[in-house]
Amino acid sequence: MKAAIIYTSVTGNTSTLADIIHERMEKRGIDTDLIPIDEFHANQLKEYDLIAVGTYSWDNGDLPLEMEDLYEAFEIEDVKHVTTGVFGTGDSFYPYFCGAVDLFRDMLYVHTNLAVTLKVELMPQDDDLDRCDKFCDRLTRELIPA
Repeated sequence: MKAAIIYTSVTGNTSTLADIIHERMEKRGIDTDLIPIDEFHANQLKEYDLIAVGTYSWDNGDLPLEMEDLYEAFEIEDVKHVTTGVFGTGDSFYPYFCGAVDLFRDMLYVHTNLAVTLKVELMPQDDDLDRCDKFCDRLTRELIPA
C-alpha cells in the first residue's frame, strides 16, 4: 500500500498539521510520503492507495492557486480506488472557515473514497492532537486489519 500527504502552507500552520498527521501515520506502520504541492505531479495520483490533502483557505474560503491543478487532477483521473482525507487550517474570523477544505471534501466525495475531514483553528494546539489521531484512524480504517 502506498500513502501520501500532499499539502500547501503559507503561514506554516498547515505544514505543521501535515507533519503531525505524517508522524501519526508512520506510528501506525503506514509508510507515508510527505509531499509539498510544488513537488507533486498530478500523474502520480494513481500511484497511491491513500491520499490526505492539506490546504489553507485563501481570501474568503477559496482554494489556493497552487492547489487548483491537484483539485482538477482528482476530477479527471480515475481515482475511485483511492481512499482520501482532507485537512486544513483556517481562521474562524472569516465567514467560510476552512472553505477550501469544504471544496476539496465535496469533490473528493464524488471522485474518491472520502473517509474523513479535519479543520483546525490557526496553529494546531495540544487539544488538536487527539483529533489528528482520529483523522488517521478513520483514514486508515479500511486498510489496517483489526
